[in-house]
Amino acid sequence: MNPRKPASNFKQLKGRRTGLRNALTSAEAVLWKSLQRSQLDGKKFRRQHSIGPYVLDFYCAEHRLAVELDGQEHLEFIGSEKDASRTEYLNRLNIRVLRFENRWIFENLEGVLETIRQNLIGS
Repeated sequence: MNPRKPASNFKQLKGRRTGLRNALTSAEAVLWKSLQRSQLDGKKFRRQHSIGPYVLDFYCAEHRLAVELDGQEHLEFIGSEKDASRTEYLNRLNIRVLRFENRWIFENLEGVLETIRQNLIGS
């Protein structure tokens, strides 16, 4: 696998990606309103974009930045172990991963967006 261009959007994951796009969580829907149509500093984000075996919540290919929103299941031990494996895989492809709890979207959307901005600048 070429670390410069990670394998993405495999056909076998298309149904899963489509299903996830059609069933956004409320936190994903709120964040997507701020990321879609290159609204955040002119940067294009994709939602439910797959890289290898994983479907990312949001991905900016230009800056190799993944944004993941985590619900309660991710805070449990098994969820956090899976997230760590996923993050390690993506980091090996030079993709940085930002994780936010769903509640942060509702409690501090501007802070979340500012963190994303800072990580776009830093890449």
